[in-house]
Amino acid sequence: MTARLAILISGRGSNMLALVEACRAGPLRGVCEPCVVLSSDPEAAGLARAAALGIPTVAVPALGLGRASYDRALAEALTPFAPDWIALAGFMRILGPQVLGRWAGRVVNIHPADTRRHQGLHGYAWAWEQGLRETAITVHLVDAGLDTGPILAQRPVDLRGAASLAEVEARGLAVEHALYAEALRSLFTTTRDLPGQDP
Repeated sequence: MTARLAILISGRGSNMLALVEACRAGPLRGVCEPCVVLSSDPEAAGLARAAALGIPTVAVPALGLGRASYDRALAEALTPFAPDWIALAGFMRILGPQVLGRWAGRVVNIHPADTRRHQGLHGYAWAWEQGLRETAITVHLVDAGLDTGPILAQRPVDLRGAASLAEVEARGLAVEHALYAEALRSLFTTTRDLPGQDP
């Protein structure tokens, strides 16, 4: 039985597209399938890209909602799709107890830095400004903190010779797109009660 995966985005959806491809013809084939792509921005390019691939899409705009109200709206929007897992793929909102409680231990994020060294936004800019020779991509479970959940997988990104922030980002994204699918496959196939759990 294939797990149902909700993918949450806020922008162009490059990691979302990589996950969809992995579900259809890569390491996640037969392991999980995207049941919905949800965005915090109704104008996010990733929504149109997902819809073009035949995936249900939902926008839950954050404008005018406090954190608790937005968290409740997210949980209500996700519930009809009955996801077994939630993958954050450039989702620019902090999740609260409504989502994290209902899908406890089943929300995963990818972060463009070593979460023990840098949390929050602009991970690639941080690495570039620090002049690092190497950074890391981290896949982790999501908890109530900001990029503080248990690390599931990490992979280094060689930054030597990078001439610009754009090049740093390009190198990092290539690693992100491969690592996320591999980490999710490992997680999903070793979780005993997967799939079919009613969150």
